[in-house]
Amino acid sequence: MALAGLARAMSKSHFRITKSEIMAKGWSSLSKLTVEAQMRDGRQMSLSREVADHGHGAAILAVDPKRRTCLLVRQWRAGVAFNGEDGFLIEACAGLLDADQPKECVRREAFEELGTHVHDIRHVCDAYSSPGAFSEKLSLFIGIYAEKDRINSGGGLLEEGEDIEVLEMPIGEAYGLIASGGIIDAKTIILLQHVKLHPITSL
Repeated sequence: MALAGLARAMSKSHFRITKSEIMAKGWSSLSKLTVEAQMRDGRQMSLSREVADHGHGAAILAVDPKRRTCLLVRQWRAGVAFNGEDGFLIEACAGLLDADQPKECVRREAFEELGTHVHDIRHVCDAYSSPGAFSEKLSLFIGIYAEKDRINSGGGLLEEGEDIEVLEMPIGEAYGLIASGGIIDAKTIILLQHVKLHPITSL
């Protein structure tokens, strides 16, 4: 469908949040939304939706163009374990923004999690990973590091319950893990695909 046609089709529907109730609040908040909807065929409907919110985040894939390597992390994720898997994922370094801007967030997280200074940080895109149920929007970046930039072993902050293993591997190996199922984290797949389309020699 052409963009003009898509815009016309979308203009016939209308959704509006009329009520928001907090059902639970902890590290994240869970809200129940009441939504008044006008469908494209003219029908009026009242919908109920639930949204989890813990703020927005940012992620960075640290790349060494000279050695053609990247730094990833391996850590336990509650949502994955809840789904019946062992809970450990290989991911790009990431964190919540807190009070920082996205670029400052990934610079901070790279130092805390990877033990590395990153430079030439470039924005790739912003993305919602699961917009049907989560409000989080991720800002995704590529950054450059070299062997001399690795200050310590990283691992995250123990006081925040982080126990992070840092993995350095060739870009090609990391990309291959997508096909084999070794990397199933959405933000990491997006960033590795970006590097595949835009080779690290051009960064």
